[in-house]
Parts: sequence; structure tokens; C-alpha cells
Amino acid sequence: MRSSTQVLKRAAGAWKREPTEPAPRPPLIRELLLLTVLYAGYKLGRRAANGQFGEAYRNAELIWDFERAVRMPSEAWVQEVMMHFEPVIRAINIYYATVHFPATVAFIAWMYFRRPGFYVWIRWVLVWLTGAGLVLHLLVPLAPPRLYKVTGLVDTSAVFGPSVYASKPDPDSLANQFAAMPSLHVGWSIVIAVGLIVATRGRWRWLWLAHPVITVTAVVATGHHYWMDGLVVAFFLGVILLVLRPPRAAAARAIRTPLTLWRPAPSPTPGAAPASGAAPGGHAGTEPPAPRPADLARRDG
Repeated sequence: MRSSTQVLKRAAGAWKREPTEPAPRPPLIRELLLLTVLYAGYKLGRRAANGQFGEAYRNAELIWDFERAVRMPSEAWVQEVMMHFEPVIRAINIYYATVHFPATVAFIAWMYFRRPGFYVWIRWVLVWLTGAGLVLHLLVPLAPPRLYKVTGLVDTSAVFGPSVYASKPDPDSLANQFAAMPSLHVGWSIVIAVGLIVATRGRWRWLWLAHPVITVTAVVATGHHYWMDGLVVAFFLGVILLVLRPPRAAAARAIRTPLTLWRPAPSPTPGAAPASGAAPGGHAGTEPPAPRPADLARRDG
């Protein structure tokens, strides 16, 4: 009993821990190379996990039976409701096919150029979340609901367009259709919402939560994911955010790190940097006032 109480106290202390200091903005070319290598590694890892047909369908059966055992709402019911409104399901298909990756790239670029004090934090959150997702893709191949006929779901992208995947999984394709667990569509959308809420001000910033809500609806209604795919990635993200605390908001917003291409920038300083030639506490380009004759006479005397 005492040990469990200590664990709870430590967890509460971790949540109350002070935010970290903001890191300087990394050089642009180095950052582009880093992100390109990491993403290429992720895509190759997904391909390595492709082709595990038998295990993917066994895991689909386990997930489907578990969701029904704990009385989760049926994904088939969500799809049935949406398919009564063809313009809505077409819009959801387009959202699923076109928003996920471009929105994430635009978010990363915006954080890098407009909120450099938050960039390094959000980059590591995305890297760790994507890495955790890749590990689970390798360990738990999962056939999505649209491929597991017991669910009764169809591939709405194939029915209404635009089509995203081939009608049958191809073990040699880079698009691993058995990488459903966890849903990085959901995970990245939550990261975008959290990052923009933390890095911006004003009541309207909470509207960014609409992005993950629409994404969850899209991945379920289109038959691409189970509820559990989203819940697992949300759990992973919660653990990552518990460890990688965001920087102090006021200090991070005040960071004005100069943009560099290759060499690291100097240490960040809050607010605008003083102009060249400015003396500490003085003004740029001004000389100290000349002594007055009365002061010189008083000093000589």
C-alpha cells in the first residue's frame, strides 16, 4: 500500500514539475537532413513489417472482440451513420487522404520559423511518438476494419474516392496496410493541437482541438482504424508529454534565435538582441557624453 502511494506521489510530482528552459533553433539544413533521415527510416521500418497476413488478421480478431467485450461503440455504426450523407463521407475521405501529412509538415515549419523556442520540444515529441508507433507496427501487425470482413465495414475511399490504398494488401508495397496499430493519423493530429495550444495565446487557440476530433471521426468512419488504434497512440503521447515537458511559455515566446543554415546559432536571448555596437545598458551607436569644464576643474582641484 505504501509503495503504491509513493508511486502516485511521484507521478503527481512529475506533472507538477517546472517547465524546461527553451532550446535555441537548430540550423535549417541540419534539421532538414535529420528529419529526412528519420522519416526515411520510419518508412523503411513500415515496409519491413509488411506482409504478415496471418498475424495481422489474428490481431484484428482480438481487437474487435475486446472492443465488443468492453462495450465500445461499433465502428460499423459510425460508418453507417456517415454513409447516409454522401457529401459528408466524401469530405471525410478527402480529409483523411490529403490533410494528415501536409498539415504535419506545415505545423513543423511554422513552429521552426515562428515559434523557435518551442520547436526542439515539439520535434522530439513527434520523433518519440513516431518511433513508438513504428515499434508497435513491427510487433503488432493489424488488419484494419475495412480488410477484416467480420466488422462489416467497407473502404469508403474505394467506394466514394479518393482511393488511398490498393484493394488488396501488397507485401512489397511501401504502403503497409497492416500498420494500423497505433494510428499516427490520430497521434500526429493531437500533437499539432497540443503544440499550437501551448505555443499560442488567446481563447481561439482551443479550436485546434477540432483537428484531432475530425481525424478520429475520419479514421473510424472510413474503415481505416479501430477505436483502440487511437486510444493506444493517445496513451503513448501522454507518457511522452509526461517526460518531455514543454518549455516555459513566456521565455519560449520571447526567444529570437537568428536563422542559420548550418552552424549553430548563439545561445537564445529573450526579446530582441541589442544592436551591434551597443554598450551594456546603453544605446546602439552612441558615445558617452563628454565631461563638462566644471567637472574637470573640480577633478583637478
